[in-house]
Amino acid sequence: MTTEATARRTKDRPDRPRVAIVLAIGLLIVVAFQAALTLGAPFGVAAMGGTNPGSLPGAVRLVTGLAALVWFLAALVVLARGGRALVPVPPAVARVGTWVLVGLLGLGALMNFASSSPWERFGWGPFTLIMFGLCLALAKSGPLAHPAPRQ
Repeated sequence: MTTEATARRTKDRPDRPRVAIVLAIGLLIVVAFQAALTLGAPFGVAAMGGTNPGSLPGAVRLVTGLAALVWFLAALVVLARGGRALVPVPPAVARVGTWVLVGLLGLGALMNFASSSPWERFGWGPFTLIMFGLCLALAKSGPLAHPAPRQ
């Protein structure tokens, strides 16, 4: 394979920024849901197995608050991986972070589909599976192409 062909293969895919943006929007939906739970919204039936209908107890709200922060950071990582960074994220952190997110979303999809809560099985399960697929595509998209220096 020629050097030019290799360069073409590893250049930024034109769909990478779009995938990253759609994935980040999905993650921000999760952030909004977790934040709502933290603030006492009565969505407990659609979270954590549905064992807490209504508002979540105080200790669980702390967990959802931390989860909201983690998912927000994940959105920043995927935007950086897609070449649309809002804050500086080292490329290695974006690459490894995206693969970690692939694992978390895959596990999350399995847990949602196995949940006793219909909201999780039929709502969050498919949603998380789509997010997993987007994240996997983003993680496998190869190294970011850097623009040529201006002369």
